Amino acid sequence: MSDHPQQPRREFLQTTLLTGVAGLAAAQFPSLVDAAERPASSPLIKPGSTILFQGDSITDAGRSRPDAGTPNQKPGMGNGYAWMTAAALLTSPGGDTLTIYNRGISGNKVFQLAERWQAECLDLKPDVLSILIGVNDIWHRLNGKYDGTVETYEKDYRELLRRTKAELPDVRLVICEPFVLRCGAVNDSWFPLFDQFREAAHKLAGEFKTVFVPFQSMFDEAVKYAPPEHWAGDGVHPTAHGAALMASHWIRCVHSAT
Repeated sequence: MSDHPQQPRREFLQTTLLTGVAGLAAAQFPSLVDAAERPASSPLIKPGSTILFQGDSITDAGRSRPDAGTPNQKPGMGNGYAWMTAAALLTSPGGDTLTIYNRGISGNKVFQLAERWQAECLDLKPDVLSILIGVNDIWHRLNGKYDGTVETYEKDYRELLRRTKAELPDVRLVICEPFVLRCGAVNDSWFPLFDQFREAAHKLAGEFKTVFVPFQSMFDEAVKYAPPEHWAGDGVHPTAHGAALMASHWIRCVHSAT
């Protein structure tokens, strides 16, 4: 800790957890009511938008399957960053016009998203689609349960994005960077392969001109102020602290996009 000046540390914490995710949204997310009167700004999230969070267990976060069809409610949104982000958006000015769903499923890899994409993405016709996927594509390869490669991940992901844009040409995409922290299940065997998955996600974000949420660099900064276990006990699944950090970072990245 002595290597980091007190002021940067204080600023880092104040702009993430100590301000509160809902407070961050109210203070920094553009008013959805005002946005309707600012046609030149073209905000990513507009009044009346449908927002869909997709991914694996990090997005799933224990959501209730029977309640999945009811938007904007915690049971169907789970306990993780998707719910924390949704709560912040819904309580921001004009947030009561939004419809927000979570369709993350624990254990999913990219090809499994594709298998359920029609019913659990395209049929919902989201205006904003946020995807966080990739950790299982390497984790299950390392434990012998999957033989996919980085090339498989990139190819399958690209096809999924092409399919989405073909059917929903006006959808605004948010690609979230897969991340891990060096603790728990994550050891040296993950690297440098994991970095190639991150690079593939970043490449696709550029290719499809999406918003990119750099979660790995966010957590790389966070571990300067608290140990990895504070943010994700097993190195993969965020704690409440890690999920709150993700939610505030997601909001910041989407806020800055037009």
